[in-house]
Amino acid sequence: MRHRLWVYSGRRGVHCWVCDDAVRKWSPALRAAAVEYLTLVKVGHPGRPGELGQGAGPRPGGYPSRGGPAVRRAGSGGRVRTGGEGSAASAISLDCRAQHREPLRGEFPKKRDSAQRWELLKGRMERTRRSAAAGRSAPCYADWEVMLQYCFPRLDINVSKGVGHLLKSPFSVHPKTGRISVPLDLQRLDQFDPFAVPTISSLCHELDTAGSDGEQEDGGETEPKRRVRDYKRTSLAPYVRVLEQFVEEMERARRGERLRRSDLQGEF
Repeated sequence: MRHRLWVYSGRRGVHCWVCDDAVRKWSPALRAAAVEYLTLVKVGHPGRPGELGQGAGPRPGGYPSRGGPAVRRAGSGGRVRTGGEGSAASAISLDCRAQHREPLRGEFPKKRDSAQRWELLKGRMERTRRSAAAGRSAPCYADWEVMLQYCFPRLDINVSKGVGHLLKSPFSVHPKTGRISVPLDLQRLDQFDPFAVPTISSLCHELDTAGSDGEQEDGGETEPKRRVRDYKRTSLAPYVRVLEQFVEEMERARRGERLRRSDLQGEF
């Protein structure tokens, strides 16, 4: 699968625009099958954790179907919240047996914040796995389940399988956050900060500032010069360049494909 453009939604999601000619011709059934293959965590009901799917696709660090011993640490910022029955209780009931669940329910409220609760949960589960390695008890993987539930991406099957489903276009404005939906540079993905994405307000301010600075510079010049496009004066410029590079790569690929076909057909 070629020509995939990843676009930040402006809030907490990311869209993958697949521009591969072969994939664009897939039927809804074939699209749904691809999503099911990649689905590991299914969206649950409000207040309840999502269900672990049976997708056969790649799992993080070789994560097993139901709790085998081969996963990498999914993240250091796992949050285990306290509150009603649907918060802390849901976090410790994913794959946590009663002998571990009841003591945790009693100790969670005694911890000051989510970081301490997470360390408590993780320490208890690691202890069960050490005991299992020694043959004294069965292992428990509730901490891994929590990381999967809160860190592993959820796929929207309706958006993926529906050919005519609406999807935010790049550079649209998210109505709730005001952030711009921007393309992602995969080579610098570790540096991407969703909270630093340009907003409609910040862009208006940058354009006003650039406009006033440009008028002052033009005041002392007599020769006309080429006008710089407005977006290049703003923080949106690097994101536009990502889209331009994506389109240029597609053009090169299609040009090469046309040349290959003409050579096969003997056209000159």
